Amino acid sequence: MKRSLIMLICLVGAMAISLPVQAAFPEKPITYQIPFGPGGQSDLEARRQQPLLEKGLGVKVVVQYKPGGGGSVGWADLVQQKPNGYFISGINIPHIILQPLARGNAGYETDQLVPIAFFQATPIGLAVLKNAPFKNLEDLVAYAKSNPGAVICGGSGTWSGHHIAHLQFGKMAGINMTYIPSKGAADSIAAFLGGHVKAVWANSNDLVQHADKIRVLAFGTKKPFAGMADVPTFESLGYKLYASIDRGAGAPPGTPDDVVKMLEDAFLSIARDPKIKEQMLKEGFVPLEMGHAESKAYIDNLIKEWAPVVKEFKK
Repeated sequence: MKRSLIMLICLVGAMAISLPVQAAFPEKPITYQIPFGPGGQSDLEARRQQPLLEKGLGVKVVVQYKPGGGGSVGWADLVQQKPNGYFISGINIPHIILQPLARGNAGYETDQLVPIAFFQATPIGLAVLKNAPFKNLEDLVAYAKSNPGAVICGGSGTWSGHHIAHLQFGKMAGINMTYIPSKGAADSIAAFLGGHVKAVWANSNDLVQHADKIRVLAFGTKKPFAGMADVPTFESLGYKLYASIDRGAGAPPGTPDDVVKMLEDAFLSIARDPKIKEQMLKEGFVPLEMGHAESKAYIDNLIKEWAPVVKEFKK
């Protein structure tokens, strides 16, 4: 009996030694990809989060850029990464929904992206420069009806929030305007301020930042945007156009639930910080606090909502 017990203890010990030890996460630097160029909203928020993520996770967080295709180049890269939590990416709605629906070969599928959290939104507005002849939205619509294609509008990416707002508004107003995509919001705003386009579909924080140089004709919100409360909504002017961009972070397909949870906790801890919220509101952002499960359900519902819209504009 004694000999058998000793043999059993030795066997259990040998098995314990041979079993792989699960390393604690995280134990090395995390790459935080931004699928747009530097200076845009995704970059600004990642830079705000970077030191706080490092403090919360206890490892270095490296921000890197992979712009192109309205974000699709970066998201195609994300789904090829190892699902271990050490490579994450900014993700944007409606981009990650519209692109696979519209292109069919976006390089990724929406359900491959594992949402960690959503933490920020920017309502989309249509703006012109202050010296433009368009004093209000109806001035622009009247000109566009008389001059099909002559109103050149800038925006960030194709099959992005800006692009779909442009398509929807054109149909609602019965006008044909030209859309010029850029690799990111910063490039789009630079082209607009430089006079290279007549109008721009832009995010609320950019419009707030450049309020002294521009005239915002309308916002795609149901209620007036608090940061520029004097600007009418499209709805109040007779167009049921609602447009916003939600920003969050995502992981590759197959990322373990416990790793996603640790990343979710780190991002939501920042999103719930009253000082961070105050900063966002002051800069023209709308704070969000959506964890993994809520974000996934939100995306699933939006896929159903956007599918017929994309089908209509692909004709």
